[in-house]
Amino acid sequence: MTPTTYAESGVDIGKEERAIQGLLSSLTSHRKGLGKPLGGHYAGMIDFGDVALVLCTDGVGSKVKIASTLRKWDTVGIDCIAMNVNDALCVGAEPLAFVDYLAIDDPDPQITTEIGKGLEKGAYLSNISIIGGETASLPEVINGFDLAGTCLAYVKKEGIITGETITPGDIIIGLQSSGIHSNGYTLVRKVIENAHLTYHDSFPKGPLEGHTIGEILLTPTTIYVKEILKILETVQVHGLAHITGSGLRNLMRLKNNVKFVIEEPFEPHPVFPFLQNLGSIDDHEMYQTFNMGMGFALIVDKDDREQTIQILEKFSSSEVKVVGRIEKGTGVDVPSLHLHYGPT
Repeated sequence: MTPTTYAESGVDIGKEERAIQGLLSSLTSHRKGLGKPLGGHYAGMIDFGDVALVLCTDGVGSKVKIASTLRKWDTVGIDCIAMNVNDALCVGAEPLAFVDYLAIDDPDPQITTEIGKGLEKGAYLSNISIIGGETASLPEVINGFDLAGTCLAYVKKEGIITGETITPGDIIIGLQSSGIHSNGYTLVRKVIENAHLTYHDSFPKGPLEGHTIGEILLTPTTIYVKEILKILETVQVHGLAHITGSGLRNLMRLKNNVKFVIEEPFEPHPVFPFLQNLGSIDDHEMYQTFNMGMGFALIVDKDDREQTIQILEKFSSSEVKVVGRIEKGTGVDVPSLHLHYGPT
């Protein structure tokens, strides 16, 4: 079987990054005074006196197509909230409020009610309020629906985390993911399609036996708000990373003149080897497309290792472990798999 790549399935990460740079090159005007930009990476910040207001926006992506195929729409709202609040956490911010945007070809009350259930669950898990939104009926533009949203958060200026304090000798602590989360689904769907399987088919014998492919693929994205906010109360965190699309490459958002060495990666959730074998996907592609078992990462001083792990284990339902360390150099290395990722 010819190996499957994300680019061949329709999403070229390098091309996407170049397109984003093209967009950003046109955005040159900036407000001054109150509301002036303060930078950011996963989320943007503006000056608001003693605090920075934080904004980030994201959607569920083509995972919604699987939800529609299975006629199960009650979890994608969790994904929508999770993708945003987890990004807001990465600058040290506490999420406060959310607005959603639902574009749909046919505003079916059954679908919108089920989507609302997921949004409510995600808001509850994140301790935020959904204060508004927009539903647009776009039959000439949308085939099915698309769900996205924007999160408002805040952080005291002295508590902003940019990643600049990351230094060689720091350790990387990972929080386990619940599965694929909400990234890479264009590749996922292509693999399933090429294998002539359906989302109603059962997984083969193994850890996922007894579940359908669709059930596992709709597992909601983990929300890490509770445990990360607890950590920020007591530990001087050097960097926070939400491992989303581009996989381990996300770590390079934090700082580009150090090397992130993942010595003890998480054992991937069983859905990943299933897809990898089915699509003949190599390790390099898997770890730059999917989270591969680690949904969130913290970089702290090695002396804060035990305290950080104790707090995370107390407040998180996810497995927690030290996955690596910071060294001199650049990029991301996974020595056990002979993988290296550098700046594009």
